[in-house]
Amino acid sequence: MTQSPIEGFVAVVPAGGVGSRLWPLSQPERPKFLLDLLGSGSSLLQETLERLAPLTPDVVVVTGVAHAEAVLAQAPGLTASNVLAEPSPRDSMAAIALAAAVVEHRYGQRVIGSFAADHVIQNPGAFREAVRTAVGSALEGYVVTIGVEPTEPSTAFGYIDIGDPLTPGVSLVNQFTEKPDGETASRMLERGGFAWNAGMFVVRTDVLLGKLAALQPGIESGVRRIAAAWDTPDREAVLAEVWPTLTRIAIDHAIAEPGAAQGGVSVVRAEFGWRDIGDFAPLADVLDADADGVVRVACEADVRVFGSDGVVAIGVTKPLSVVGIDGAVVVETADALLVTTRSSAQLVKDAATEPSATPS
Repeated sequence: MTQSPIEGFVAVVPAGGVGSRLWPLSQPERPKFLLDLLGSGSSLLQETLERLAPLTPDVVVVTGVAHAEAVLAQAPGLTASNVLAEPSPRDSMAAIALAAAVVEHRYGQRVIGSFAADHVIQNPGAFREAVRTAVGSALEGYVVTIGVEPTEPSTAFGYIDIGDPLTPGVSLVNQFTEKPDGETASRMLERGGFAWNAGMFVVRTDVLLGKLAALQPGIESGVRRIAAAWDTPDREAVLAEVWPTLTRIAIDHAIAEPGAAQGGVSVVRAEFGWRDIGDFAPLADVLDADADGVVRVACEADVRVFGSDGVVAIGVTKPLSVVGIDGAVVVETADALLVTTRSSAQLVKDAATEPSATPS
């Protein structure tokens, strides 16, 4: 059944971060949200916008100054006024708060939902149903997060401790737990009542900004000043003065965790095939392998394996043989060659920051 857009709902899409664990595919000049990592013909940003389109025609993308033009080029349905360009990264709280303040200054109180530009969701319909449920709870004054049903005791994600039910499909959040070790994650799943924290938040603009005024007053007053100047000739001057003064903090630490302790955060628990493609291991999990078990993406040359399971080859242009290395990952771009394994994929960030990672 086709449903109408949600009246008064604005989707906010933070599009930031380099994605350095996906080096050399993702680089400062071509971050992962602008890439077609799944071979679908669309970038992760484009898939995110397409997924949100049935929920609302009103979308605001918050991105870095360096990527604003690329975002507009990939999203012709967006107007330039709805691409908010940050002068520098200040983490998720400043980005989402800026969007909330600009939206409220332009239109008055609205419900906003923040959804990262680089997530993969395999069941968009179930995702949209969860968002609709979350909007209902947000209208009641809660900060609402969407908790993803865990499929394994992952140490890569934070966890939500789910409390008492509020309304059908919505429960209180007892607390948030940072990324646990493997033993702790296993105990959580055995006990039950936990969901992965996917970093999705739905909240009324007045509630978000009101909580910021109490918990992070510098951010609240700063983004309100910026929002008042955003659609005026004073924007650049006010941004230059105020933006660098905003505390660099994630929304989880600024609002979600203290809000949960006060009983003001709710969760919609859902299952829609969510993955945060933070490195090559989860990327490989969502890509289809060929008959020989090898994941090949945009390879122009033959890739053969001998005594090696779970091999991933991306962009390979010369004949490649992988011998006796399970989970090998080989990535070739015009400027670099990466050889790692799925189990070591998180260490790629270190390679990306080394001076030798990018040849002169």
